Amino acid sequence: MPFLAERQPFGEQDAGSGSLSVSRLLCEQGKEIESLDAVIVEVPIALSFNGISYAVMMATPSDLYDFIRGFAIGEGIVTSPRAIYDIDVTPADSGIGMPGFDVNATVSSEAAHKLKDRKRSMAGPSGCGLCGIESIQTVSRDISRLESVALPSQDALDVGIGQMRTKQLLSQATAGAHAAAWCGYDGDIVALREDVGRHNALDKLIGWHSLHPTDGFVLVSSRASFEMVAKAASAGIGVLAAVSAPTSAAITLAKQVNLTLIAFASRGRHARYC
Repeated sequence: MPFLAERQPFGEQDAGSGSLSVSRLLCEQGKEIESLDAVIVEVPIALSFNGISYAVMMATPSDLYDFIRGFAIGEGIVTSPRAIYDIDVTPADSGIGMPGFDVNATVSSEAAHKLKDRKRSMAGPSGCGLCGIESIQTVSRDISRLESVALPSQDALDVGIGQMRTKQLLSQATAGAHAAAWCGYDGDIVALREDVGRHNALDKLIGWHSLHPTDGFVLVSSRASFEMVAKAASAGIGVLAAVSAPTSAAITLAKQVNLTLIAFASRGRHARYC
């Protein structure tokens, strides 16, 4: 299967550009040089369901259809993309000099009812994870235990890690993006999503995968947190591999839901928490 990465401005998968050229003064060895710098775009993205505001995330305005699909699945609002009937993306005044976006998904009545059980009520920084939920009791989610799946080999991890660096186009341009990639069991990257926030990048990938289910595993360019494991498990993903460290809560949740958590993934080396 070929690698998939959409880059069409203002198409279904891209509501805006992921990078912006800005002027700067580069100070080096006592000299100031005027130059242009490509920086990653970070704007408010308001996520709503059936016209009811749910969360405002600071995110990169690309792949927003994938973003709200994956967010809804990762939050447990829907269990299938079939419960999302329509998605509208419209520019909005953000008050920060760049337009934000309102993203509204029309969902089934059953899904809308779940919004009452898990509602976020405040704006969140990039990939903030749990911020905005209404009480500490709502940290816990009713996530079904996953069926055991095949594990990626070290060779497959090596392939995925090697390909990820070359396919992170936004990161190459700005040095400011996290990535989440879907890898086949041979390690080949089928799809990759990038965002200023690591949770957002994973949401976007989950949204893509919900419409393109295939065997494989997720590889992320960040650490593995509780929220990353919760999102992956809620989407039925059995293996999450991270290039950085796991957290204690991520390890505990992964064991509870039978998700294979791989961390410190690098060429020739990885750690598995099981």
